[in-house]
Amino acid sequence: MTIMEPRKHGDASDGMVGGRMSRFEGSLKISGAATYALEYPFDNLAHAVLLQSTIAAGRVVSVETTAARAAPGVLMVLTPEDDLGLKMAGDWFGTPPEDKPYQPLPREVQFNGQSIVAVVAETREQAVEAAKLITITYEETASVKSIDDPNAGEGKLMDNLTVGWGDAEAALAAAPVSIEAEYATPREYHVAMEPHGLTAEWNGDELTIWEPSQWSHGMARMYAEWCGLPNENVRIISPFIGGGFGSKGQPLAYGAVAVAAAKRLGRPVRLAVTRPQNFTSYGGRAATRQKIALGATRDGILQAIVHRGASETSIYADYPEQTGAATPILYKVENFSSQHRIVPVNSVTPGALRGPGKNPSAYGIECAMEELAYKLDMDPLELRLKNYADHDYQSGKPWSTRRLREALTEGAEAFGWSRRSHAPRSMRKGKQLIGWGIGCGTFPVIRAPSDAIIRILGNGRVEVVSGSIDMGQGTYTILAQTASEVLGVPTDQIDVKLGDSRLPGSAIAGGSMLAGSITGAVHKAATAARDELIGLALSDANSPFRDTGSNTLSLTGGRIEGARGEGPSLSLGDLMAALGRDEIEVRRNTLPDGAQSAQEQQQAWTTMAKVQGPTMGDYSMHSWCAHFAEVVVDEDFGTVRVSRMVSAFDCGRLYNPKLVESQWKGGIIMGIGQALLEEGLVDPRNGRTVNNNVGDYLVPTNADIPDLQVISVGVPDYEASVLGGKGVGEVGIVGVAPAIANAVFHATGKRIRDLPITLEKLL
Repeated sequence: MTIMEPRKHGDASDGMVGGRMSRFEGSLKISGAATYALEYPFDNLAHAVLLQSTIAAGRVVSVETTAARAAPGVLMVLTPEDDLGLKMAGDWFGTPPEDKPYQPLPREVQFNGQSIVAVVAETREQAVEAAKLITITYEETASVKSIDDPNAGEGKLMDNLTVGWGDAEAALAAAPVSIEAEYATPREYHVAMEPHGLTAEWNGDELTIWEPSQWSHGMARMYAEWCGLPNENVRIISPFIGGGFGSKGQPLAYGAVAVAAAKRLGRPVRLAVTRPQNFTSYGGRAATRQKIALGATRDGILQAIVHRGASETSIYADYPEQTGAATPILYKVENFSSQHRIVPVNSVTPGALRGPGKNPSAYGIECAMEELAYKLDMDPLELRLKNYADHDYQSGKPWSTRRLREALTEGAEAFGWSRRSHAPRSMRKGKQLIGWGIGCGTFPVIRAPSDAIIRILGNGRVEVVSGSIDMGQGTYTILAQTASEVLGVPTDQIDVKLGDSRLPGSAIAGGSMLAGSITGAVHKAATAARDELIGLALSDANSPFRDTGSNTLSLTGGRIEGARGEGPSLSLGDLMAALGRDEIEVRRNTLPDGAQSAQEQQQAWTTMAKVQGPTMGDYSMHSWCAHFAEVVVDEDFGTVRVSRMVSAFDCGRLYNPKLVESQWKGGIIMGIGQALLEEGLVDPRNGRTVNNNVGDYLVPTNADIPDLQVISVGVPDYEASVLGGKGVGEVGIVGVAPAIANAVFHATGKRIRDLPITLEKLL
């Protein structure tokens, strides 16, 4: 548990919701005072390292460990022969687990890079050297290496992802104009700055884990189920996280190994996953394939969308990267059909990576819309505006707020779209071809119950307490701002405690749901604390306000006084002293009325069973964006650079525009990487991830990123959240890749339909 020291950030208005306050914890990070999971000091610490499989499928026949066990400093070698005493755990939704053992070091090999053996030693260096002495013998069997493997097949149809209305096939056949194309995205990886890892320590039957976590309560519950413990016996500590992007929301096999080793040894064990192992210890974004057909009238009105998509999953679990996620809601269409299949391959199960589903889905539909625009000889902006959806055609519900039209028009104005020459290869500067493209994006509003404590202390300071986490998106900051606005206390008098599963329950930091969920709980608790404080000030026998005749008081700048400035004016600390109170503590949650039993609360904090999707109420609720990209393509060499981007967003009310803009730009940067650089390469002989390092798996650097202009066109959406905001963290990446692909076509006249767009594909 971390208590944030106060930091001063500009004038008081910056500290209110909507102010441009700098990160609350920023100075701790830039000074090195922020302690990350693998940096905590321990006495008697042991170190574990992993050995991973070198085949895609088969069986471990034997593990020769004699030399390793005799190596200096080695304390333990764990192999598939060892019973680690673990049980299966439930999933994110709290589905009851199967009643059978869990073996994180399995005998049956399901993919290349699966953890098979662990070595524990006094130092990490000793463990690494000892691991080199181990020989694993396999019995190899046939495998499917990727979605393009000839043996992969067409996959399994996901009935729950089959969407349709009208008669799309007939409308497509009757449409005067139609296009059909196939689009592909490769495997992509999270590549967070902070690699994964943890330290596990037992104290009797109580387990404490220091691990970067996007969801401390849910992860604690899953560890408890693995170990056969009550939830309250497991504690996750995670005050700072060096990036997650969806990869740090649940415990993984390496965590189970560390926990079991620590219990066996009776001492803390640290396991740091190497950078190459980060590519196979958990799943990135699955490779996808899409076929999209659009039918339209000659003046550009959509008549039909027919979509068929597929994504990789593992052979042992079904995880769909929903290629049809954005397709049904971006445009008005009376006839629609979408299906999605999952193709089992010998890979780690894919996972959520920033903008899951919506990201590849937008790539397909936004490239297809551009292709239709050129088939019609129509401005791509005009085509999108003509087919603006006035409501959600999938659910039939009205939008809560949808300012995608404004995002398109205001973004176009800021970009200078009216100066665009329509024909491909018609804009150039010397030997550099210039291209302009558009890509729209969306992400749903997802909400979950959360819980928070507000403490007004005797010295006048305020504590905000929540088990939610901050992985760089600004939770510390916006919770301080929320409390400041309600209580009238400057943020330099507020401390925020986060990142500990022993603190009040919270939504996962995923699906762009945390900010809207946890600010609602903090706002509710702060309002109740303010009302209690004012009530005491008016009624307590020792209060200087009791006999003033006031029937209400105001809190401003950390002082309390009569609503019209009448009577005394006291600092919060002086009032608490007069009342003889050491603290006022209020705890509130956002569970529905009547859902307050201990069991229901635990379910709310530790599972996603009570998560509300975008259409569970009377409205369809989403964030929206429109990206305008300019690329420069060297005519001789085929090199592509993004030279500028303008992106307009509708994310409702912005709790902190400075941090929101940072999130948007981070998403755009990842989208540039997706469009031009990122591609997981799989060896077709053995299923090995070939480029499992940051030297060969290319992500954008500062030199790759141009000026990024971001614009907010949103208005408060109080259906979406208590404070009127919608999600900002994931929508920024959605639509970037198609905007760049469309710009590359405009520049070159060559349509690249499989990402990334590389030099050899253009030449």
